[in-house]
Amino acid sequence: MTSSSFASLVRDYLKERYDESPSWASMLGLTEYDERAEDLSAEAFRRRDEQVAAWLTRFGALSDEDLDAAERIDRDAILASLRGRELVRPRLDWRRQPNTYLNPSLQGVFVLFLHRLRPDRELANAARMRLEAASRHVAAGKANVDFALVPRVYAERAVGQAKAAARYARELVPAEVADAGSREKVAMAGATAAQAYEEFAAFLRENLARCSGDYAIGEELYTALLRHKELLPFGARELRERGREQYDLLANEANKIAREVDGSGDWVAACERLNHIHAPTPDAMREEYAEWTERARSFLLDTGLVTLPDGETCTVEPSPHFQRPIQAVASYQSPPAFTDSRHGHFFVPYPPDGTPPEEVQKRLEGNCSAGIPTTAVHEAYPGHHWHLIMAKQNPSPVRRTHFTSYFAEGWGLYAERVMREQGFFTEPRFLLFQYEATLFRAARIVVDTSLHMGEMGFDEAVDFMTKKGNLTRPNAIAEVGRYCSWPTQASSYLTGMLEIVDIRTRWLARRGSADRAALRAFHDAITSTGSIPTSLAERAISA
Repeated sequence: MTSSSFASLVRDYLKERYDESPSWASMLGLTEYDERAEDLSAEAFRRRDEQVAAWLTRFGALSDEDLDAAERIDRDAILASLRGRELVRPRLDWRRQPNTYLNPSLQGVFVLFLHRLRPDRELANAARMRLEAASRHVAAGKANVDFALVPRVYAERAVGQAKAAARYARELVPAEVADAGSREKVAMAGATAAQAYEEFAAFLRENLARCSGDYAIGEELYTALLRHKELLPFGARELRERGREQYDLLANEANKIAREVDGSGDWVAACERLNHIHAPTPDAMREEYAEWTERARSFLLDTGLVTLPDGETCTVEPSPHFQRPIQAVASYQSPPAFTDSRHGHFFVPYPPDGTPPEEVQKRLEGNCSAGIPTTAVHEAYPGHHWHLIMAKQNPSPVRRTHFTSYFAEGWGLYAERVMREQGFFTEPRFLLFQYEATLFRAARIVVDTSLHMGEMGFDEAVDFMTKKGNLTRPNAIAEVGRYCSWPTQASSYLTGMLEIVDIRTRWLARRGSADRAALRAFHDAITSTGSIPTSLAERAISA
C-alpha cells in the first residue's frame, strides 16, 4: 500500500465518522457539518455497529510492511479505538444510557457559539437546526431506551441534565445571537427543544421504578478495554492493587506535609480544615482560578519547562449550564483541531441553577483556595490546554481526532507532578493539595474498578470517596455517578501519569541528560504525538 492509499483509506474512515457524528465534526472545526444533526434511530445505531466491524477488518488487514512507521502508529490508534467500540457493543448503551439522546444536540449547539467560526447569522441558523433536532432525539430516546437495561443512576443523572438543558435551550442559547430576527427564530426552536427536554425528564422520572439495569460492566470487559483499547499490559484486578499501593505510598508522604501545615500529621484532617478556606461565591472562585492559571503560565515562561506556542491563550470561564448537574469538577475545551485557533477554555465547576445555599458552600469547599493552584496546572499550564495546543500541530488527521483519556488525563496529572518537582507549589498547603489530588486519583482507581467488578456498591463508593478522596458528600455523589456512567475513565488519570513517568525515565536515559532542556524536549515531543495510547506515543518519540 502506498502512503497516498493509506491516506485515502483514513479519509474515508474519518468521513464516515464525521457523518455519523456531525456535532463532533463541528467541535473539530469542520463547519460544513454545522447544519447537520445526529441520527439516533435504532437503525442508525445498528448501522454504526456494522461499520465498526467493517473498518476493523479493513485496517486489521494492513501489514507492517505496507506502512511506514508513522502510518503504523496511526493504524494501531484507529484499531485500538475500533476495538473499544466493538467490545462495548453488546452492552447496547444506546438502549441503556438515556443521556445518549441529550448530549448531541446540547454539545452540538454549545460548540457553535463557544468557538464562533462563522458569521453570527450562519451560527444562528445552524443552532436553530440542531435545536429542532432535539425533538427527534428525544423521540428516539423514548423509543429506544429499555428500562430493564437502564441503571437507576443513569436515569437520575439524565433527569438532572434534561432539566438544565431546557433552561439552556429556552433562555441561554437565544442570548448568544445578536441579530434580532435570527434570535427570534432561535428562540422559537429553543422553546420547542426545551419542551422536548422537559418531556424527556418527565418520561424518565415516571419510569424510575422500572430501572433495573446494572451499571457494572464486569471484570472481563474492564480488563479487555484496558488491554485492547488502551493497550496496557494489565487487567482490572491488577490495576486496583496498583491503585491501593499508590494510595498508601502517597498518604504516607501527605501525612509528612500535613505535619508542616498544621502539626497534625494527618493529611485528611489538614485538608478538611483547609477546605473551609475558600472563595465566598462561585464568581470569586473563578477569579482565583484565573489568577493561578496566569501564575502557572508565568512559571513556564520563567523556567523554560515547555515551549509555549505563539498566540496560545486560555480563558477561565463558568462551566456550561447544561453540564452543571452532572459535572462537579473543572474541565477544559480545546480549540478546534482543524482550525488555526489556539484559544482554549478552562471551565470551573459552578453549581447547578437553584442549588440550595448550604450545598453551594459545600461545593465551594470542594474548590478551596489551597487546591486551586493544582487544578489550574492540571487544566491549563502545562496540563490540558498546553498539551492539546501542542497536539493540534501534528499533521496527522488521526492524531488530531483520536483521543484516549489515559494519555490526556495522564498528562494532566503528570503536569501537576512535574510542576511539583520543579518547585511551583511554594507553600506546604499548596503542596499538600497536589498530593491530595493524586491521592484522589488513586482512590478513583480503587472505586472505579471495584464498582465495575461488582465488588462495591454505590453508597459504599460514596463513603469511600468522602473518607479517602477528601470529597464533600454532594461532590462524592456526583463523582460516583460519573464512574458508573463512564467505566475505566476514572482510572485513567493516575494510570496514565505513571505510564508517562516510565516513558520519561527511559527517554531521558537514552538522551543521557535530565536537565530542564532535556525535560523540555521530552515534554514537547510526547505532547506533539496527540492523545493516543501511551505505548503508541512512546513508539512515536522513539522512532
